[in-house]
Amino acid sequence: MKNTRVLLLLALIASLVAPALVYPVLLMKLLCFALLACAFNLLLGYGGLLSLGHAAFFGGAGYCAGYALKHWGVTAEVALLLGMAVAALLGWVIGSLALRRQGIYFAMITLALAQLVYFIILQQPALGGEDGLQSVPRSTLFGLVDLSDDRALYYTFLAVFIGACYVIYRTIHSPFGQVLVAVRDNEPRATSLGYDVVRVKKLAFVLSAALAGLAGAMKALLFGVVTLADIHWHLSGSVVLMTLLGGMGTIFGPAVGACLVVLLENQLGDVGAWLASITGWSGFERLGDSVSIVTGIVFMLCVLLFRRGVVGEWLAWLERRRSVGERTPRQVAPGA
Repeated sequence: MKNTRVLLLLALIASLVAPALVYPVLLMKLLCFALLACAFNLLLGYGGLLSLGHAAFFGGAGYCAGYALKHWGVTAEVALLLGMAVAALLGWVIGSLALRRQGIYFAMITLALAQLVYFIILQQPALGGEDGLQSVPRSTLFGLVDLSDDRALYYTFLAVFIGACYVIYRTIHSPFGQVLVAVRDNEPRATSLGYDVVRVKKLAFVLSAALAGLAGAMKALLFGVVTLADIHWHLSGSVVLMTLLGGMGTIFGPAVGACLVVLLENQLGDVGAWLASITGWSGFERLGDSVSIVTGIVFMLCVLLFRRGVVGEWLAWLERRRSVGERTPRQVAPGA
């Protein structure tokens, strides 16, 4: 516990000074997708529910927030709350329908309904159609802070991310979270104990959708544009990869996995150019065009070598060290 607190403190300090060293827009993109992965992990890692429709919540909230900012002139916090509300409503509707089934049938229903949302948005001229919603202003925070400044927006996003992670942490360690884990581990037993299993799953689904929508609204605020890629099923697949890569069922593992995937997608071309300049082989320059292949290789290596994910394996290693230390007999001094 002490080591964990030290690591969290160091991470917080690093986050505060990061804009002075790293491009703030990249950092904010990492925060958006880290929050999306953490929201998804609440449902998959602790609820045992594989949703393939989280792109609908992410993109739907992004379109709602972007439309409100552009056409209604609302402030940033109102846009974020509207995005969360729309995502929560979508989560309630999709969850009510999908939770009638379990397993792969549940996953396929979420995917089908998410694609339905995708095609509905595609057919709306007010949302830009295939061109997406563009020229979304950043507005202000509470009418006081101008978010056109990247650093001001970064610290706003950092505060939102920390608050959302605290909500996830408190949810997991609450009585509701314990019931959710019990439903995941043994649903018939939880039912026999008198818990309303469907209600527990639906609450978790709506909460996960709302937090995913918050991430989508943040991304719309950051880039000033919302595209169909934000609501496509490919994004739902990517968030599964992020969660498994970082560590399903851990608090911050999905955030680490999201950062790894996003950095891989954004920096692979630069790494290829650097390797080409060192080795003299021009083939490395095409790495940027092979992001999907490289991501697939990384995912296979993770499944084969790090089945618990990066953070999950690290936590397991710490647990083994602690167990070995407890089993090792203490040395007794002569004559004691």
